[in-house]
Amino acid sequence: MTMTVLEHRDDAVDVFVTARPRLFGIAFRILGDVGEAEDVVQDTWLRWERADRSVVTNPSAFLATTTVRLAINVTQSARRRRETSAGRRLPETVDRGVGPQAAVERREEVDTAVRLLLVKLTPAERAAYLLRKAFEYPYRRISEVLHLEPDHTRQLVRRAGDRIAAERCQPVDAAAHRRLVQAFVVAAQTGDLTELEQRLAADVVTNRAAARSVLMPVPNGE
Repeated sequence: MTMTVLEHRDDAVDVFVTARPRLFGIAFRILGDVGEAEDVVQDTWLRWERADRSVVTNPSAFLATTTVRLAINVTQSARRRRETSAGRRLPETVDRGVGPQAAVERREEVDTAVRLLLVKLTPAERAAYLLRKAFEYPYRRISEVLHLEPDHTRQLVRRAGDRIAAERCQPVDAAAHRRLVQAFVVAAQTGDLTELEQRLAADVVTNRAAARSVLMPVPNGE
């Protein structure tokens, strides 16, 4: 029997209500502000309400990925968001998500969030921060994914939070940016974190190898 539009929406509401406490926790850990975290959770609901949920294999991961993307973007413009959020908020019944323009806007939001992580964090910091803050990975699991000691992953997460708030930036490699955006988009659209996890781990390995090559002594006679 085919589900009605109302039944589909009721299911979406049930999923979101169940996930909401976790989503608020994710947003609050990143932002440290109750009001901003509530705004991000509300924006996550708007994305979820208008998403093509038929392609989402893991709703919980989809919602978590969307929440962390929105929260990271807020860290770049918190004051502007506080000043303008009341004017930009649309009623939940307004569906802005159909059509190509909404897809472009969402892609631009992902680009912005990923670029912030690239200019602020090392690959290891970026990986540990995303896995811990966005998806609540235990430190032991992060250490397994990244092949690091659990205590090291704790330090990486703390350092990442400090660096996101700091002014320091570093150059962004365009190819790395594209790869990470693509992995993030797949995670956001499907809720499947496999590609994102693999991409984060691969970046850590590549960076570690590059650092070793720089430190390797030059043989005599060269």
